Amino acid sequence: MKLQSIIQTLEDIAPLSLAEDWDNVGLLINPLKPRNVKKILLTIDLTEAVTDEAIAGKVDLIIAYHPILFQGVQRLDSNKAYDRTIMNLVQKNIAVYSPHTALDSVIGGVNDWLADGVGDGEVSVLHPIENSDAGQGRLVELKRPVKLKTLSHRIKKYLGLKTVRLAPAAEDTSIASIALCAGAGTEAFQGVQADCYLTGEMSHHSVLGATLNGSHVILCEHTNTERGYLPQFAKILRKALSNGVDVAVSSVDSDPIKFA
Repeated sequence: MKLQSIIQTLEDIAPLSLAEDWDNVGLLINPLKPRNVKKILLTIDLTEAVTDEAIAGKVDLIIAYHPILFQGVQRLDSNKAYDRTIMNLVQKNIAVYSPHTALDSVIGGVNDWLADGVGDGEVSVLHPIENSDAGQGRLVELKRPVKLKTLSHRIKKYLGLKTVRLAPAAEDTSIASIALCAGAGTEAFQGVQADCYLTGEMSHHSVLGATLNGSHVILCEHTNTERGYLPQFAKILRKALSNGVDVAVSSVDSDPIKFA
């Protein structure tokens, strides 16, 4: 397929108008030479290792959830891994697209996938976008309240994790409402009261404030709340694109934080 046709499909799935104002989404690297896209690689972070994987696999388009180009670049130095990554992508004529917060906000996107892991309940958008069903964050009202230990086990199983970080509230109260946001959720939780906050990361003081106000906090590390969506996203893309396009998920993309 033509690159532009695939870009249109991506924007149909997650309209860029749903992205946060501060975000940098869309086609970030448009190759010098027009090319048909036969192979697509999905990743959360576009690292040098992922780039090497794409080059070895003769990938035409990388869909990187996190935008590799975010702040202004004034110079490129081949001695730096980040710069080498960009230079290699341009040199090898590989296109790069990032949906990021547009894919978070859209119904059926990353946050809805994350909400599926907490249990059966009513799901609503924390901060709806005007004239849209989509928006930032989700609130899940569980049909059956659970204890923090039960919920944490449920989330670990869903995300395939051995450990999560827990910050219990002063009282071991049951959890009936869960506010969640993939990645870093502090901003999404502002003005939202829930029995538990679920996200990848929050600052120390934000966690402390939540527990003092009677809310439990579950932290899974930033990309662990996002990466598990990629296989589902791949299925969505395969269905939307022609049979001539191969969609794969990176085998080397992983969370940079390890527990010793």
